[in-house]
Amino acid sequence: MAVEASGAASELVQVVALLAAGVVAVPVFKRIGLGSVLGYLVAGLAIGPFGLGLFSDAQAILHVAELGVVMFLFIIGLEMEPSRLWGMRREIFGLGLAQVGVCIAALMLVGIAMGFSPAIAFVAGTGFVLTSTAIVMQLLEERGSLSTPKGQRIVAILLLEDLAIVPLLAIVALLAPGGQATGTMDRVYGIGVALGSVAALVAAGRWLLNPLFRLLAAAKAREVMTAAALLVVLGSALAMQLGGLSMAMGAFLAGVLLSESSFRHQLEADIEPFRGILLGLFFLGVGMSLDLTVIAANWALILTSVAAYMVVKSVVIYAVARLLRASHPEAMERAALMAQGGEFAFVLYAAAASAGIIDGTTNAILTATIILSMALTPLMVIAFDRFGPKASVSTEGVEVPENLVGSALIIGFGRFGQVVSQPLISRGCSVSIIDTNPAYIRVAEQFGFKVYYGDGTRLDILHAAGAATARAILICIDDREAARRIAELAKAEFPLVPVLARARDREHAIELIHAGVAYQLRETLESALAFGEQALLAIGDEPDSASAVMAEVRRRDAERLEMETVGGIYAGRDLIRGNAVEA
Repeated sequence: MAVEASGAASELVQVVALLAAGVVAVPVFKRIGLGSVLGYLVAGLAIGPFGLGLFSDAQAILHVAELGVVMFLFIIGLEMEPSRLWGMRREIFGLGLAQVGVCIAALMLVGIAMGFSPAIAFVAGTGFVLTSTAIVMQLLEERGSLSTPKGQRIVAILLLEDLAIVPLLAIVALLAPGGQATGTMDRVYGIGVALGSVAALVAAGRWLLNPLFRLLAAAKAREVMTAAALLVVLGSALAMQLGGLSMAMGAFLAGVLLSESSFRHQLEADIEPFRGILLGLFFLGVGMSLDLTVIAANWALILTSVAAYMVVKSVVIYAVARLLRASHPEAMERAALMAQGGEFAFVLYAAAASAGIIDGTTNAILTATIILSMALTPLMVIAFDRFGPKASVSTEGVEVPENLVGSALIIGFGRFGQVVSQPLISRGCSVSIIDTNPAYIRVAEQFGFKVYYGDGTRLDILHAAGAATARAILICIDDREAARRIAELAKAEFPLVPVLARARDREHAIELIHAGVAYQLRETLESALAFGEQALLAIGDEPDSASAVMAEVRRRDAERLEMETVGGIYAGRDLIRGNAVEA
């Protein structure tokens, strides 16, 4: 009993040490401007084998903590509807392939220049090409860039890199001594299993998950819903791992399949606490894995490798970005964020070591190179923020919202929002207004308006702008994707506040209805109807007759929209009056 009690106490000490390391280091590092990722890495080094020695097996921590990356990808997938993911296909298979392909060629040449054989240079270079999804996603989230266009392009590249691990592992098997003799049927079988895993996951996502969650929701057991959310994430990750693919890709795919589910926000809320804790644990594990004895014995080679790989990869990323028409600041930021190697390199190097391509010492050197590059990335991003090129749009002289209170919150103050504000202000309502265009904000001030700089897709901005106490939230922006995200966020966070939204067209109006808005209006509908009525009068129609015609047009349009909301964009086409002459 005494022995068991001693063992339990030892394990509890380790748990307390992990929690304390994160709780102490992260706020300190964020306070001094170095970010949470670097805080976790340094804390891991401090309590690991080469610090206080509270942990001896960092790999065991990493194996568990990798689930944090898996859950992060699941949450990202929840934000990616299939149509949106399909819309990113050019970024994924165009930008992503271009960056990965050119980086592999360039980094392989770096390895050869450092004296590696072509096979080892290929393995070392490709491992470094696979960027750290965990670090980049965390930094994007902290910078508020995850949902921006430039952030989405980085996400597309990371998705392609996750896909690339499969062919890269196959190439490593071919490079192994005797690898050419591997049977064709074995390779075909492996590809078949991978495709089968994807197909099975897609089928389960389309036909099983929503009925499952409806059944569990009817039981009204919150803890069961949480367990089911974890089951979906971990089960999809396991399915992909058994199929030879990455766990993160499986979780991402599951998130995409559930992105249009009515349980999406519930799933995100259930997974978020686990994701945050496990992702922090992952960074702690990476810090513990830094083998100082290997670095001390091979410090010159490791430091040279880190510098050469990071510089060359940054230059290539910048060049590819500029060739594909990214701005100079965006290309520089992408290079700073993605210059490191990532966690998938550990998998690739382990496979190369087991295949006999690299020995144990080389594996340790390459692994230390990757970990050092991951530790340096937050510093590179800090340097970019301080010394890098700034965006051309200046926000000087504009204020951000803070504890605003108003009867209505207007999001977007362009030509539509300006007109919408007039009846509210004329009625004496207090109105809070936010916009992301500093030029609009400055011009509005000249006409007597107080507009604050804020992005309505961010929950903290909505709270600061007074959405929780407003009697109505008015979405007046012309970005259809952002309008939909704001509507979903507002309905999930402030369910009792009516949301009114401007729609670009009929499809956008249907999306907003599905998002739960209380009222939507296509931006050209009323002006077009008024224009049409005047056209009837101009050709000689009587005012009463013109009014009756317009009432019928409005009735058919409303009926058609109701049908399209349920049956798709073509459901109400019989209600359209066309001018084609029937044969």
